[in-house]
Amino acid sequence: MDARAQGERARGVTTGFLLGKFMPPHRGHVLLCETARTLVDRLTILVCWLPDDPVPGPLRLQWMRALFPDCEVIGHDATVPQEPADHPDFWPIWRGIVKTAHPDPIDFVFASDAYGQRLADEVGARFLPVDPERRAAPISGSAVRADPWRHWSDIPAPVRPYYARSICLHGPESVGKSVLSARLAAHFETDLVPEYGRTWCEQFGTDLTMDDLIWIARGHDAMTRAALRQCNRRLILDTDPLMTAAWAEMLFGRRDPWFDRWDATADLYLLLDTDLPWRDDGTRLFGAPADRARFLEVSRAELERRGVRWAIVDGEGEARFEAALAAIAEAGLG
Repeated sequence: MDARAQGERARGVTTGFLLGKFMPPHRGHVLLCETARTLVDRLTILVCWLPDDPVPGPLRLQWMRALFPDCEVIGHDATVPQEPADHPDFWPIWRGIVKTAHPDPIDFVFASDAYGQRLADEVGARFLPVDPERRAAPISGSAVRADPWRHWSDIPAPVRPYYARSICLHGPESVGKSVLSARLAAHFETDLVPEYGRTWCEQFGTDLTMDDLIWIARGHDAMTRAALRQCNRRLILDTDPLMTAAWAEMLFGRRDPWFDRWDATADLYLLLDTDLPWRDDGTRLFGAPADRARFLEVSRAELERRGVRWAIVDGEGEARFEAALAAIAEAGLG
């Protein structure tokens, strides 16, 4: 025991320990960890993984650190026996793992499973069970992995972007992206990330530079990353940096390397056709028929160049909305 730990014990500071795969973290894990950290002064959480786990271990470690920033969250990636039947020295092996992760004495071990008592005995701690019958949080990691959208309310915010799916409206000016994106968000009862380029132009004008376009794209990206934590299964995007890259081609005939480095593309792009009349709203620049046709082809080429999944959407009014829903359903996101 080091001097810090000796001082803490002298002051009556209590320590707790728990471990798990958290694959992925869900509200049952949150209940376990928040209960534990309420009952002790200092809590250590060990996140364990194997190389072939269906959810990457480092990502689970990142999620748990985001969920419990005031705890000591440690990762363990060694290939070790997972059950007592796997190895005759199962418990000595895990006693050593815990000792490495938490070299100081442990006062309490927390768990929702029966192994908690034996683990506590091994490390000389007291066992405190938390919801072993799963009545407070009747959920499991395997259930979430099997059907994450069904168990969406069980998934905490840092984990949701992993399971959420984004649908981005793409295409030139005056093709109804803003109207359609709002309808889709309402239909799916989810969030909408509005077009950041419009926000920028309304604030600073339409005399854009390449640096402006990069800031617009970064604004799109930042808002999307934030919204993915809060959305309801799907997230609707009124354009994204791929559309800003198309604007760069239209305005300057080139793109900054930033656009090619950006890789957080949507799961589905809906390319809206130019079969609606062009209307000047003070921020639009390419209203001539030849310009609109070129802008549509530049937009299409951007999708094809990036190899993303996309579908063309045309028609007016209700037909346009129904065509978008059909494309979403065809992509398995309906």
